[in-house]
Amino acid sequence: MTDPSETACCEEFRAVSRRGLLSCAIALAGASTAIGSAVVTAAPAAAATASSVLVVLSLRGAADGLSLVVPHGDPVYYQARPRLAIPQAQLLVADEMFGLHPGLAPLVPLWTSGRLAAVQATGLPAPNRSHFAAMEEVEDADPGSTKRVGWLNRLIGTRPGSSPLQGFSIGTGVVPASLFGGEPVMSSDSVKDMAIPGDDEWVVRDGRKRSLHTMWDADRSPLGTAMRSTFSALGAFQPVVRAADNSASYPRSDLGRALASVARIIRGDVGVEVLTVDQGDWDMHSDLGTLEWGRMVDNTDDLARSVAAFLADLGSQAAKVTLVVLSEFGRRTVENDNYGLDHGYGNVMFVAGAGVKGGKVYGTWPGLTRDDDADLRVTTDYRSVLSEVVSTRFGSSTATVFPGFTPTALGLMTST
Repeated sequence: MTDPSETACCEEFRAVSRRGLLSCAIALAGASTAIGSAVVTAAPAAAATASSVLVVLSLRGAADGLSLVVPHGDPVYYQARPRLAIPQAQLLVADEMFGLHPGLAPLVPLWTSGRLAAVQATGLPAPNRSHFAAMEEVEDADPGSTKRVGWLNRLIGTRPGSSPLQGFSIGTGVVPASLFGGEPVMSSDSVKDMAIPGDDEWVVRDGRKRSLHTMWDADRSPLGTAMRSTFSALGAFQPVVRAADNSASYPRSDLGRALASVARIIRGDVGVEVLTVDQGDWDMHSDLGTLEWGRMVDNTDDLARSVAAFLADLGSQAAKVTLVVLSEFGRRTVENDNYGLDHGYGNVMFVAGAGVKGGKVYGTWPGLTRDDDADLRVTTDYRSVLSEVVSTRFGSSTATVFPGFTPTALGLMTST
């Protein structure tokens, strides 16, 4: 995905980005087989139409939720950010306490029609300002456990079927921690990369596939089983390949291209229930900027236009697709000397699409403080937001997906 600035983000995030998030390296989940950039774990492919679809968009680098959903009704916000604060008069759909960043204008129709909501002051149960550790903690969602199983993999485990198409990561070729685990999943850079390398127009009489089938079809080893599963999954994926490519209606950005691929996969209707997208350019220690310049205004514009295009591109599948947008932690309340914000704690989450009771900001506002080490306190564990999505849209056990956690009801979601 987008390469973060080499000068404005911290050394840890640059290292994390290079190591995995932003590379096209292949990560294996469980007993997996890699063909090109497609990664498939061993399981029979028997995809059926999904009744609900969850898309999780992770804003890597710790986005500033106080810039996205501005607490203009809290006077400390303007005191703490004399150069970075967004003027109240320019906020969108403002109520007495909150207003949206002007760059989110493409999402206002979704907000006013009740298809988009925000939850402020969300986050981990305790502060964690390490990008890598916080990402892993958010995506494992099982504090204290030594098991390497992500919450989305556990969700897939509660669902009927065992197709690797049920869980899909798009955009990096890397399986995120949230999808990692024993359930089969797939990961690919794009729709066109879901193919056998060399199986192109130059192949005579399907020779590439025939030679691989000759090699593996009678092999009873785990690798042979995985290869047969791969062939089956690639065959089941063909409706996606035939689905219309509407990427021209998206921003020409990494996020736009990734969400265009996600919409195409959903419209292919091959049984994908969970998809993840990573977008990593939000670590703004400097040059976060104002409404006239800087990285926040550009990122926000890309985010809003990409999400709006995605939700408009789902066709007949729109009624079953819910989108969750989150980040590993938030930024400090007080601006620094470099027109930026350092690592913080509480943040905002967005939920859009099917089942969302939108048009408002949920959560309990804790109030801001102004000292140099001030953070937005967390009043809603992020797992409470996810639990409502899991229980209402999938009917799955939240105790299974989030072990040891008792969610707090927000009233954010409905099953209809």
